[in-house]
Amino acid sequence: MIERIGAQDDPRLDAYRYVGDPQWLLTRGLFVAEGRLVVSRLLEAGRAAVVSVLVTPPALAALGERLDALAAPVYVCDQQILNRITGFNFHRGCLALARRPPSQPLTAFAEATRLLALEGVGNPDNVGGLLRAAAAFGVDGILFDPRSGDPLYRKAIRTSMGAALVMPWVRLMSWPADLEWFRARGFHIAALTPHPDATSVHALTVRPDARLIVLVGAEGEGLSDAVLALADDRVRIPIASAVDSLNVTVAASIMLALADRERHR
Repeated sequence: MIERIGAQDDPRLDAYRYVGDPQWLLTRGLFVAEGRLVVSRLLEAGRAAVVSVLVTPPALAALGERLDALAAPVYVCDQQILNRITGFNFHRGCLALARRPPSQPLTAFAEATRLLALEGVGNPDNVGGLLRAAAAFGVDGILFDPRSGDPLYRKAIRTSMGAALVMPWVRLMSWPADLEWFRARGFHIAALTPHPDATSVHALTVRPDARLIVLVGAEGEGLSDAVLALADDRVRIPIASAVDSLNVTVAASIMLALADRERHR
């Protein structure tokens, strides 16, 4: 349903005035998809109900049939109006508002073999990067502790290149006790840490059929003692002594790539 918008005070655009306010969106059960690629993946995934889409004429032309078939309203306005409404210009003339899908229950991961768990990772760029890495290396889902960032924050979605819209995830509110649910189902927990006493990732053996959880923490703070105590293996990535640590997304990617290699031998 295509609707033309000619003025920035049009009430149909009221919700878009809050796309930069994550708390406003969260309390209303909404999230924002930003950019043509991410909006396309939102529509393709079909996991979240689209409330509406706001596009410029060039974006409308680029998305074509994807929007023609959409039951939700598609508002079309010029770039100047869109910028004034949203207050930023990162969206390439394309935004969508969608309903937040419910978090997955633990039982949704009963058949998983590879999971990535985050503790205290709040930076949305890192959250998005980890989601993208998880999708790239065949991870079945993401486990978030209560302090980690929102995977449906618009910047995390954008950085994930839309992986946040398709990757199953759950927030474990009883952290780290909920990890025991996975351990009871045969998961091996490998915690990434720069501690010199940890096992080198090059010496770690992961069976191709192993059920594995890779645990990562925030840069600087790292994983808590409670989480490290739960781990079956503490794993480090050897790096030059002049470097303190790797970015958490880089470190997780290395570990996931090595585990994925073993699975495909």
